[in-house]
Amino acid sequence: MSTFNAIGTAATGVTVYRKWLDAVSDNIANMDNVSKTSENAFQARYVVAQEAQDGNGAQVGGIAYGSAEGTLSYEPDNPLADTEGYVRRPDIDLGSQMAQMMMAQRAYQANLSVVDRARDSYQAAIQLGKG
Repeated sequence: MSTFNAIGTAATGVTVYRKWLDAVSDNIANMDNVSKTSENAFQARYVVAQEAQDGNGAQVGGIAYGSAEGTLSYEPDNPLADTEGYVRRPDIDLGSQMAQMMMAQRAYQANLSVVDRARDSYQAAIQLGKG
């Protein structure tokens, strides 16, 4: 694998993990949304990664969505509550989302480190060529 291939492959990882971080932050931002019981709850978003079409790296293959049913919560004082006092909330666990965020962040950083090391290697090779 050449230095340029390493940079390109790591760049695909950076893109996938950035999308994963975007999905996690969207899930966390919307986890307290409330809706009527007759409506769907906010659906958590999950990034589906797959091998890149050219075989070098990864790409986002799509987005999977969580349950639209969510969970029912008894909140009779909520203006969106039904006649029995229930509202619908997203079925999103903050602990799980935080763990996913940490994994995605570390993988994002690891791919950026590969880009940095490959760039340093390329610059060193240029310096050898000058000497």
